[in-house]
Amino acid sequence: MKILVFAHRLELGGTQTNAIELAATVRDQFGHDVVLFAAPGPAVALAEQKGLRLIEAPDAQSHPSPAVMRALRAAVRTERPDLIHVWDWPQCFDAYYGEHLLRGVPILCTMMGMVVPRFLPRHLTTTFGTRQLVDEARAMRAGRVELLEPPVDTDFNAPGAVDSAPFRAKFGLDDGKLNLVTVSRLTEWLKLESLQRSIAAVDLLAEDLPVRLVLVGEGTAAERVGELANRVNDRHGTDVVVMTGGMIDPRPAYDCADLMLGMGGSALRSLAFAKPIVVLGERGFSLPYDETSAGYFGQWGYYGLGTGDLSAEPLAEQIRPLLLDPDRRAELGAFGRSVVTEHYGLAPAARGVERLYREVAAAKVSRSTALREGVRTAALLAGRRLPEPLKNNLRGKGFAPRKTAPEGAVR
Repeated sequence: MKILVFAHRLELGGTQTNAIELAATVRDQFGHDVVLFAAPGPAVALAEQKGLRLIEAPDAQSHPSPAVMRALRAAVRTERPDLIHVWDWPQCFDAYYGEHLLRGVPILCTMMGMVVPRFLPRHLTTTFGTRQLVDEARAMRAGRVELLEPPVDTDFNAPGAVDSAPFRAKFGLDDGKLNLVTVSRLTEWLKLESLQRSIAAVDLLAEDLPVRLVLVGEGTAAERVGELANRVNDRHGTDVVVMTGGMIDPRPAYDCADLMLGMGGSALRSLAFAKPIVVLGERGFSLPYDETSAGYFGQWGYYGLGTGDLSAEPLAEQIRPLLLDPDRRAELGAFGRSVVTEHYGLAPAARGVERLYREVAAAKVSRSTALREGVRTAALLAGRRLPEPLKNNLRGKGFAPRKTAPEGAVR
């Protein structure tokens, strides 16, 4: 088979890593011809390491994008794929209105966000990253819905897989302090709140514990995060928060951690390194990963929505006992590693995706269904720009997107 993987802009992020690693594994395990189509960014280096051929896409700010659709049309003409695997809804729109609706090219959609977008065409086979989202999507979508949890290469990400000594030396991390580590995109969307709470929590902990926070990542919120980190460092007269910038290969950062803070795919890679972790989310959510919370995260994903309390004290008090108990940290690390190797391996994820490729490519889609769903999606997208009173009226008639979780719900 020939598969065109249509990914996000290749920033340093979990979804980009998932798309690249899965594409390379499907190629290597099953011999398919896999080509990557995406706007270039720092993660191009990872695609090159995996030997994936990249067709560069325009870097659009809104979707559907005529420029991206034209570039995709040219790529499809040249490559003649049996299927396009699109990662997340912006790419779905760009592929849908040209290649799928007009030319009948099969599409598999993968959604790694933490909501079920109601404006997606409902007949498309779609994967979601948590069991709860799969259940929610199946209740509202006519098309096939499958589970694709963020996969982890548990050989590449493993204790002892990398020498972290040069990283420790470069950033002065061998002075006896305990290292809290976060590997994350530094962006306003989804991430900024938890980054700010993490810095505030280490600010509190550093009053009486030898601890620092190591932030690994880059993004649009880097300046805001850096300003907050500088204020904390100035207050303590030492580097309580160390910002390393982005890393194509962040494994040394995982390896040097005494305790991780994070969410999503980064949380799973933390567990693959046998590191204990406090999982973060939005609206003040934080919860240590342990034997009692593993079932929750298995159902809802490695993320959550809290009650709206954004104070740092709850997070600091979850971190404190773990910093004081190295034996407990070792126990939790071993437990997390066992869960990831059993349930989140890259090889089984690739087998499931390859099966979906074959089935989606072979399925026939009614042109009238595709047209009807395309019109519905266009109407919903237009409705998102309407005044709120009119949107509320449309929601009551089932035409506009609703919120997928009540206020204060844990996600």
